[in-house]
Amino acid sequence: MVPVPRPCAPTLADKTYVYQPNPVAGNKPVTIGHAYSQLAYLPEKAPPGAPPWVVPLLMRRVQSTEKATVVGAEQLTTVLMDKQLPFHQDLTIHVADSAYSAVAFLGRVAPLPNLVSVTRTAENRVFYRPPVTAPETTPLGRRPWYGARFALKDPTTWGPPDETAETTFRTKRGATYTVRLQGWHNLRMRGTRDLPMHQHPFTLIRAVVVDPDGQLVYKHALWLIVLGTRRAELTLVAAWEAYGQRFDLEHGFRFGKQRLLLAAFQTPAVAHEENWVHLVQLALVLLWLGRDLVDAQLHPWERYLPTRTSRAATPSQVQRGWARIIRPIGTPAKAPKRRGKAVGRVTGTRLGRRPRQKVVKKAAQTRRKAA
Repeated sequence: MVPVPRPCAPTLADKTYVYQPNPVAGNKPVTIGHAYSQLAYLPEKAPPGAPPWVVPLLMRRVQSTEKATVVGAEQLTTVLMDKQLPFHQDLTIHVADSAYSAVAFLGRVAPLPNLVSVTRTAENRVFYRPPVTAPETTPLGRRPWYGARFALKDPTTWGPPDETAETTFRTKRGATYTVRLQGWHNLRMRGTRDLPMHQHPFTLIRAVVVDPDGQLVYKHALWLIVLGTRRAELTLVAAWEAYGQRFDLEHGFRFGKQRLLLAAFQTPAVAHEENWVHLVQLALVLLWLGRDLVDAQLHPWERYLPTRTSRAATPSQVQRGWARIIRPIGTPAKAPKRRGKAVGRVTGTRLGRRPRQKVVKKAAQTRRKAA
């Protein structure tokens, strides 16, 4: 989800409280504005040091009456059900943060046949093992959907993992770390009446990073949910590496805001703001299409940077060399014509003030209590 802060736009409609990082300690990371749900394609990196490109597919504003997870599920379903796109038949891996490990999202995308979702989950979740098969002498009734509890905060409920694996990775500073992976298959989560999650088992992965001395690099472990009918085609290492590429999306958000002015357009009309956001996404797609037409050139003050293993151009370098790409093409626009003096408004016309819009505050969800 991409937040577009608009705290100084009192006439802009349908503003809500959206997330925004705040560097001041103690302040809440909240601002007033709009939120946009983006579905993007992350190209596979052939060399290890390839630049983090992001190719936008769909971009839609999340209205105050909608949930970002539901909008994301609708976008993903639209792309995967399009028979003209390769995602319809090929194995597609979708990676997302912990907000999209909720039932509202996973329950809607789980029936998609060629989709495998790799989402991070909070460490306070509780899942369940497969139910124990009841003997045939059991009285008639509904068979159990869930087995023993699997609480992420209680290691005594984990039991031995079904699969283990190890891999290593090297940081940009030259440090080599080891990743220890544990996997439990065919776990279940509780769903709702409309989204019965007991019908969609998943694989749970626990990732721990240690240094050469065996000491933990991060205080908390990383928990991943791998859900989909074709999840068995992914190894533990492949699922962990796929989730690691999700951070390229954050680089795309930063590039869109800093270099393409994604959140800098000032307008009181919601439709104009949405058009600007779509134009920025089209500009990013054009930069990706022209990445092979520009040589990767560094500024004189960038000599201190470490030597890159890949000479592919970054989004910023393609943007700097975009003038050399479009200069031979020219422009189809005609030369401007002199209009003369404008007539202006009729004498006596008075424009009223734009109506002030209130900030929509979503009500907190309350759990139903059993009678």
